[in-house]
Amino acid sequence: MTAPLLSAVGVTKRYAGIVALQNVSLEVGPAEFAAVIGPNGAGKSTLFDCLTGVQRPDRGHVHFDGRPVDGLRPAARARAGMARTFQRIELFGGMSVLDHLLVADRARTRRGGLLTDVFTGSRPSSDELDRCSAVLELLGLQEWAERPAESLTLGRGRLVELARALMCEPKLLFLDEPSSGLDRHETDEMGDALLRVQSERGLAILLIEHDVPLVQRLAERMYVLDYGELIAAGPTDEVLADQKVRVAYLGAST
Repeated sequence: MTAPLLSAVGVTKRYAGIVALQNVSLEVGPAEFAAVIGPNGAGKSTLFDCLTGVQRPDRGHVHFDGRPVDGLRPAARARAGMARTFQRIELFGGMSVLDHLLVADRARTRRGGLLTDVFTGSRPSSDELDRCSAVLELLGLQEWAERPAESLTLGRGRLVELARALMCEPKLLFLDEPSSGLDRHETDEMGDALLRVQSERGLAILLIEHDVPLVQRLAERMYVLDYGELIAAGPTDEVLADQKVRVAYLGAST
């Protein structure tokens, strides 16, 4: 049996006596597409924070790529192969789409002064441009490479965030509600892009998402949180048919 790429055991997090996560365990295998769903306030983003090092759990352990990462800060976990996008879109004003990718690439390689390096006109190398071009092509963003990122539609802006994360060459990509604010067409485009990314890059993806049809289309396995507790886990279709899940998340009657 293949060892999991990510393994979290007994993750617990409290805030001033309020339990945000209670003894949550999950695994993500190499090249697996998994999802975490649950109502608002269920603890999904807190779980991502604990897995990626933004916050430290009060109890529990996280292993990534065969080693413990409990003491590692987010930057160190990123260098180990984790990358993340956030629910709230975060793009830099005054920077082109290509600049966003160059910043991420230079952060990965630790070249230069990152934002300062880009703004002061440091010319990208041919290798940098090749890496950026490959990601732009993968996500269908070549046409907008020189456009200011803030001028794009929300759907394309979220693709830029995805592109920036891919420039870190992750083994595991954490996506926090990538369809948030998108219309149906943009959501379908995002789904298409994620399937291409997984197929062509062979990376694992862990997705937080409220759009159930999107989750059904993408995720092989699912975890369901409710009030900080894991109430179901398993193959996506089986989990969505679980009565506890239907009551807690889908609003079905008992």
